[in-house]
Amino acid sequence: MPDALFTDAHCHPFNLAQCFPAAEDERRQLGVMCAASATTMEEFTYCEQLSREADAAPPLLPCFAVHPQMPQAMSADEQLAALETLAAQGRLAAVGETGFDLYNAAFRETEKIQDALFAAHLEAALRHGLPLVIHVRRAMHKIFIHAALLKKCRAVIFHSWPGTAGEGDALLRRGINAFFSFGSVIRLNHREAMRCCAVFPADRLLTETDAPFQPPRGKQFSGYADLGPILETMTALRREAGTEDVSAEEMKKIVEKNFYAAFNEEFFTTEGE
Repeated sequence: MPDALFTDAHCHPFNLAQCFPAAEDERRQLGVMCAASATTMEEFTYCEQLSREADAAPPLLPCFAVHPQMPQAMSADEQLAALETLAAQGRLAAVGETGFDLYNAAFRETEKIQDALFAAHLEAALRHGLPLVIHVRRAMHKIFIHAALLKKCRAVIFHSWPGTAGEGDALLRRGINAFFSFGSVIRLNHREAMRCCAVFPADRLLTETDAPFQPPRGKQFSGYADLGPILETMTALRREAGTEDVSAEEMKKIVEKNFYAAFNEEFFTTEGE
């Protein structure tokens, strides 16, 4: 069997290119399959172009949504119309990142707008049978409010999982097809994230960079090269917890399988033809 691919469940190629122009070359050299988040049509067009290039292997999967930190970047009507068009045309691997961010007073002021936008994004994901990529900070209670509808989603990918082990378990017990993505925070002594990464079911784990926005210690931005150390840390955490004793390469294969399960199967088929 060929070696497994690195998988990046959440990154921002448009923004990463501003920091590191050779990012796409590095992605292909390292063999990174990624889900590319876009929050404007300019970003989406850039990601889609990378995805469509004939030699763009491994796949890059375009995603689109209004980021909860920027609910007024475009008018709601414009943004949701763009989302509907892209989804209807089969151009999205997932709806996201959407969600809730109540981290500070400025974000809390837009809470009602975030509520309305999340409901619209969730409805679009359900209507088009698309996975949903969720960003949530200090707002996990809002996720549970929507549990009944999230259970109907094809998959729900929690970018840079911010919750507790108990909250993750509760989502799974409610029948939500949830996947939990971990990035450099597990290398930065974030105790709860490390614990969750160590104990969650293996078939629910994903890796991500959130590039360029989640830099490891000592770096100015994150990038695709960070996936190797993230995987090694994930492997070590699970070994130390007694969850499973596998090599980093075996963990890489597990996470790759999860990536295929979490995102659009039809999109992979289309990209591979």
